[in-house]
Amino acid sequence: MRILLFCENKYAFDILMPIQEEALKEGNNEILWYVHPKKITEFPFKDEAKWCNSIQEAYDFSPEAIFCPGNIVPYYLPGVKIQVFHGYAGEKKGHWVIRHYFDTYFTQGPFFTAGFKELAKKHGDFEVLETGWPRQDWVKKHQHDFEEEKAGILDEHKRGKIVLYAPTFSPSLTSLPVMKEALVELTEKKDVVVIIKLHPLTRQEWADEYRELAKNHEHIIWTDDFSVAKYQLMADIMISDTSSTIYEFLLKDKPVITYRASAKNIYWKDINEVSELCDAYEEVQGSKYVELRKWVISNYDPYNDGLVAKRMLEGARDYIRRHGVPQKRKVNLWRKYTGIKTFGYIKKRK
Repeated sequence: MRILLFCENKYAFDILMPIQEEALKEGNNEILWYVHPKKITEFPFKDEAKWCNSIQEAYDFSPEAIFCPGNIVPYYLPGVKIQVFHGYAGEKKGHWVIRHYFDTYFTQGPFFTAGFKELAKKHGDFEVLETGWPRQDWVKKHQHDFEEEKAGILDEHKRGKIVLYAPTFSPSLTSLPVMKEALVELTEKKDVVVIIKLHPLTRQEWADEYRELAKNHEHIIWTDDFSVAKYQLMADIMISDTSSTIYEFLLKDKPVITYRASAKNIYWKDINEVSELCDAYEEVQGSKYVELRKWVISNYDPYNDGLVAKRMLEGARDYIRRHGVPQKRKVNLWRKYTGIKTFGYIKKRK
């Protein structure tokens, strides 16, 4: 099975890598990564993967299965088009928008499966399969890899815990404009080191402000790493706002504090004022929040067995066995225009 791993944005890298690793383990090396040339300037796996930044080359590869964490995949590419999602943010309206680019949705857990199965009944042109989320395979594999690094940070700073600040980039939802002084106060009043990990799409002026903040405060650390996954494993508590990283952290059974989260259902500690942060830090470690996290784990993604990518590959093969390999996806003129504008067009085979 020829596999195309489709990366429009940087966040796709460590979501898709477990699929490559599992395919290689199965003996399949017919894998190509497409990396969007305008949005991604550096591909971290360039020495360990076959990749291209040409949509023509992706088309000529003639994929049989395309795994995509983003919202768009060109309709004209051959192969079963599989949405694997870029997070767990079910409270965001965009998460549930059916754009008709995908033949099947591989969902993270029962909560998402139920929602997309209802949408599948309504639209009638895609399937739904519950597999878990592939980044969870990475978590399983690397769960203890950063314990020594964490111990070194805590020893260097003479502190007891690591707090991860990982806000969203969306201007209407982010806590970035108001959180700086509250983070400083937290490091002054609590036995913590704060690591700042911003979303790759964060406005440059905000990124510059927080980089400067870290330079001027000894117990605040700035990181430029493209992936938040490592720091989720290292951290004891996370601070965010309205971001899918909240759920990733809860799935590790760790406490989360948010600032004015837009979620309909809150399974963590949410604050309305940044002045409440220090008190929230103490409260969120209580037993009430342990039970809430257990519900999230059971419903959002219970698949921590390290076999998500394996289920996805089998799901793709099963789709092809039943339907064959789609040569393109039928979409309306607007969706065609959007796909061509985003990725360009190709010279089709005769």
